[in-house]
Amino acid sequence: MVTDPILELTGVVAGYGPLTILHGTSFTVQRGAITTIIGPNGAGKSTVFKTVFGLLPVRSGRILFEGTDITGETPRALLARGLSFVPQGRNLFPELTVRHNLELGGITLHHAGELQRRMRAVMERFPILREKADVQASTLSGGQQKILEIGRALLLEPRLMLIDEPSIGLSPILVKEVFAILQELRRRGVTILMVEQNARSALAISDDAIVLEQGRTALAAPAARILEDLRVGQLFLGGGVASAPRPDEIPLPGAATEGEPGGAVDARQALDDSRSGE
Repeated sequence: MVTDPILELTGVVAGYGPLTILHGTSFTVQRGAITTIIGPNGAGKSTVFKTVFGLLPVRSGRILFEGTDITGETPRALLARGLSFVPQGRNLFPELTVRHNLELGGITLHHAGELQRRMRAVMERFPILREKADVQASTLSGGQQKILEIGRALLLEPRLMLIDEPSIGLSPILVKEVFAILQELRRRGVTILMVEQNARSALAISDDAIVLEQGRTALAAPAARILEDLRVGQLFLGGGVASAPRPDEIPLPGAATEGEPGGAVDARQALDDSRSGE
């Protein structure tokens, strides 16, 4: 199989103050794919994004973007390289207009004409933003605000977008709309790395999946296999009956190994149990 990784994490350790959340996390993200990270609460999913985007220091390990070591680089430098981040929740300036919120997304562009060209392109892609350009962002619906956040992140024409919980607080109809946007971005060549509480719906539109557990990569596989694997579904997606996972679900290099501490939800133990016939 030909691989073209756009992002590679190797043995990344990070956390908050004295608390370590990521314990040697390792995985790769393929160019042009939608990859979804799943796992129980507290597994370190959002911490991965903050670490990759330079909001948390890397204590050890290495992060590569398009083959270049970006470990420890600032968010501003990463934006310039072509990596964007749409955090969880609402991250707009509610009293500013839609147009002004978009402009702030291009703050690192030094040529006013180029900023206006890119804003027009974003508004053509998302007509609702053109329609609402001169109204306050606070008047937008939840789905429209998420579209504005995505549009703002696209101003710098990223090759990789990190998006954390895009469906949070949205109705099922708006979730479908946001997921359709992500699929369209993939068709246009933008690589998407996503954390999503609605794991089944996210995996349904994803190419690949990564299972995090206690700050370690427990499993990496095509998203379709994760959806079909009833044992993994029981552990991470809710419901389902126990079933042995496929033997070709291969943990990534640096993934957790047998004998490491386990929690209430432990994918590694599930794999061991199923393989031993328990």
